[in-house]
Parts: sequence; C-alpha cells; structure tokens
Amino acid sequence: MARRKRVNRGGRVFAALLLLGVLTIAGLGWWLRTPYAGFALPLRIEVARGAGLKGIAESLAANGVIRHPLQLLLIRALRPKATLQAGEYRFREPASAWTVFDRIARGDIFVYEVTFPEGSNLFDMGRIVGEQTHIRAEDFISAASDAHPIRDLDPHAPSLEGYLFPATYRVTRTTTAQSLVREMLSTFRKTWKEVRGGGDIHRIVTIASLVEKETALPSERPTVASVYFNRLSRDMKLECDPTTIYAAVIERRYDGIIHKSDLENRNPYNTYQHAGLPPGPIANPGRRSLEATLRPASTQFLYFVARPDHSGGHVFTTNAGDHLRAVAQYRRGNQKGKTQGASSPAITVR
Repeated sequence: MARRKRVNRGGRVFAALLLLGVLTIAGLGWWLRTPYAGFALPLRIEVARGAGLKGIAESLAANGVIRHPLQLLLIRALRPKATLQAGEYRFREPASAWTVFDRIARGDIFVYEVTFPEGSNLFDMGRIVGEQTHIRAEDFISAASDAHPIRDLDPHAPSLEGYLFPATYRVTRTTTAQSLVREMLSTFRKTWKEVRGGGDIHRIVTIASLVEKETALPSERPTVASVYFNRLSRDMKLECDPTTIYAAVIERRYDGIIHKSDLENRNPYNTYQHAGLPPGPIANPGRRSLEATLRPASTQFLYFVARPDHSGGHVFTTNAGDHLRAVAQYRRGNQKGKTQGASSPAITVR
C-alpha cells in the first residue's frame, strides 16, 4: 500500500515536472516568436563586422528592437550554425526576436536605391549621392574625376563624365564612392556592347551627351544627332547651349541662366567660342541617346530651335533664313506664353 502511494506520488511529480517543462517551452516559444517593437519611428542599426553576439543583442534590446538580450542568446543556442551578417538593418514594424535573428543571419541589410536621371553630369550625381546615401558628394566627384578606369576605351577622356551610366543602383553602408563608380562604369560597358557601340567612342559619347541634354523626346534624338554630325562635317561651330552651361558648372558659377558672359567665355567646353567637339562629354547619356548617335537620321538639317508651343519639340531647318524665321516664331510664342503666365524653357536659340 505504501509502495503504491509512493508510485502515485512519483507519477504526480513527474507529470507536474512534465507540465512545467511544456509550459516553459511554450512560454519561451511565445517570448521568442511574438512580435515586439519598443521604438516609435523607423530606425537603422549598424551591425559592425566582427561584432559579438552579446554586443549585437544588447544594442538591439537597448533600441527596442527585441525585449531582452537573452532572446538572441537562446536562439543562437537553438541555431548554433547561424552566422550573423554585418551591415545596416532597418526596422520599421514589430517583429519577433526569432524574425530579427533570421534577418541578420540572412544578411537582409538595408539598401538605398539611388536613381541617376539620364543627362545627369557627375556633379548632379554627386549631389544625389550625398543627399540620399552615406557617401559624401565630394568623395563621389573625386572618384568620378579620375579618368584612368576608362582609359582602355577612351584614352582622351578628361574624367569619367559620359561613362557613369544613368540607372538605379543599390547602395549599402559598405558601398564606397569608388565601388559605386566602378559599378556605374561596368553598366556603361555592358550597355555599350548591347547597343553595338563602335568607332571613336570619345566622339560618340561626347555627341550623345549633347543630344541627351538638347531634347527630352526620344523620337527627336536621331535628328538632333544628325544636326551635330552635319555641322561638324562643314566645320561649323556647334553652338550648343548645354556646353556653355557645363563650362559655367565646372567653373562653379552657373546660376540657372545663360548670360552673355557665358556665351563669350573662352572655356574649352564652350562651343560658341570653339569649333569642333568639347574636350569630352558634358553629361552621362542614356541608352537611347547612345543609339541615336551611333545611328543618326539621314538629314540635311543644320539648325534647330524649340517649338513655340512648349511641347519640348524642335523645329529643324537646313538654312539660316528658315532658322531665323523659326527663331522669330519661337520668340513670339514665348512672349505670348509669358503674358498668359506660362513658363518658358531656359534656353537660347541657335
């Protein structure tokens, strides 16, 4: 009888311990897998290379990403082969400690998506990078000013202007100005092959940069390219407004308006003062401008001026008389637009 009581008592103790174990495991499961957010605004946490688990856990807990450092230590015990990846992580909503651990183990780091519009010059790109990422504008401009990485294709390139392909790039905290520039050059090289680029790349990319800056209409680009080739073949000055602007930009004095002093500026990039092409590209052309320059339209046009309807299109002419009449129409339309409150494009006419 006594033995039976001892057995019953032992069974009850075992059952109680088993229940306690189940409840403990369930409680730990809830503790590790229930979403939590002890922060009010989205935040970014830097996991440094070589950082220990204890330091990472304490940083996450101190910033309200997880409830307690012990949570990550327990998960590591359950996942001993997992390696936590260095990088910047962004937290915006409640997440369980298990999910947080999994993200860091997968290296789900925060990525900046930076878009460079077609026709941006290296100074525009530096500003965009400086505003949207951790990379300083001056560091990007410095890296982009070194022409050596493109000298195998263009021995005469004064900088990487023209070869920093405009597209959307993914930037992380470990991305440097130099590595971003290398990726942009790589994208240009790939695109150049895709468009079957050939011939004098310095000449093609320089003209493509003028085409990119002169018109936003893809359908016009082969025609604009033809104008520049026609003028070059006749030893006519290109008289391209964007080159005048670029000269002022690199001299750090452009204020958004082309002044008479800009047109008279003797800077080598000013095609109002110098015949032939400028020393190099004045911007970074996109794919369609490269294609238009590689395969320009067959025309006799030597001049173009903006249409007076502010459509973004241009009137193309073959002689000075027709061009002057188109200029007069543009000016009348521009003046009418000002009277009616419409904005006018900041251009001069050729």
